[in-house]
Amino acid sequence: MTIIDVGVRAASTADVEPAVALFRSLGDPARLAIVRRLAVGEARVAELTRDLGLAQSTVSSHVACLKDCGLVEGRMEGRRVFYSLARPELLDMLAGAETLLAATGSAVALCPTYGVDGQVSAC
Repeated sequence: MTIIDVGVRAASTADVEPAVALFRSLGDPARLAIVRRLAVGEARVAELTRDLGLAQSTVSSHVACLKDCGLVEGRMEGRRVFYSLARPELLDMLAGAETLLAATGSAVALCPTYGVDGQVSAC
């Protein structure tokens, strides 16, 4: 799948559905915070809970969602599970997003539909 199709055929909504699912998976503040934290290094749910100030149940459900999406993976060590990013390409995408946000200034945050006060999709 290519998000940007420079070919002659017109893009359809079906062509971009996987990309839409990817962006939705990162569209929740808690999930994005977990991804940003895991970009620094692997962590257990207890550490994510402490570092992000979120409830354990919230972190667990969002980690499960990210795992289901193939973005996070777990490594067992005894009875403990250490989570990390499954795809290093995610770091490139986040770096690109930071560049885009810097270039657009506050325009994205002020968007009446998807800005800071806009809707957030659930997993």
